[in-house]
Amino acid sequence: MSGAPARPKVPEGKSRFLTTRQMPANEKGYVGYDTIWESFQKEVPYQTPKKP
Repeated sequence: MSGAPARPKVPEGKSRFLTTRQMPANEKGYVGYDTIWESFQKEVPYQTPKKP
């Protein structure tokens, strides 16, 4: 399959909490996708409660 056509480049996909990017093809021609998740929640540092 040395004469196989090159895969087209897929644009980066974006949604509210997810970004998807196309990874380069490996030696077998497999093209994977890299997914990057953004956090759903905000993390607040823990504060010890006041003692009575």
